[in-house]
Amino acid sequence: MTVNDPDFGNPNKAPELITLAGDARLWLWRDALPASLSASLQAALNAQLDWQQPQVQVFGRSYTVPRLTAWHGDAGIPYRYSGHQHVAEGWPAPLLPVRDAVSALCGHRFNSVLANRYRNGRDCMGYHSDDEPELGPQPWIASYSLGAERDFVFRPRGGGRQCLCLALPDNSLLLMSPDVQRRFQHALPRRQRVQAERLNLTFRQIIPRGQPQNA
Repeated sequence: MTVNDPDFGNPNKAPELITLAGDARLWLWRDALPASLSASLQAALNAQLDWQQPQVQVFGRSYTVPRLTAWHGDAGIPYRYSGHQHVAEGWPAPLLPVRDAVSALCGHRFNSVLANRYRNGRDCMGYHSDDEPELGPQPWIASYSLGAERDFVFRPRGGGRQCLCLALPDNSLLLMSPDVQRRFQHALPRRQRVQAERLNLTFRQIIPRGQPQNA
């Protein structure tokens, strides 16, 4: 694993580069967004997003997802998540400047966001890859964090031991290359010592059927 400072995205805010293997790369921006934007953002998102706590079916049994979620994006875009089909109705006002700032830093356009609200260290996300068919064959994923610092961990697909534990602080942005989803899984494990809340905004580009994926 190597860590460098490439000239990537916005040259005035260079990220750290973390190479998991080959082209499976992560870019991490600390203090990613201006304080004038990030300072009141968490409260605004808590108040204005359509937070839900869905249930999922696993081997015939129903489980409540251990976090709150909300999905938004360009009006009319469909997305299937946690066994439920969602259709976006547009962007709530607090998300628009965040979407634009994240796109500018990453050099990729995103038309949807999955928000996760981890109320404390008992809320979590299990191992998975962001590789749903509607994300296309080359999914660039940008993950913006607000609030309590939480560990974000990686392991090779098909099993295997954890190979990276990355602490994501308040106002940080992590960009994952397509090979990260092909070759690795990621998770946000429980951390009982964490009492404060964390919000995460995972920006994606949904590819409508019949349209090619843009770079």
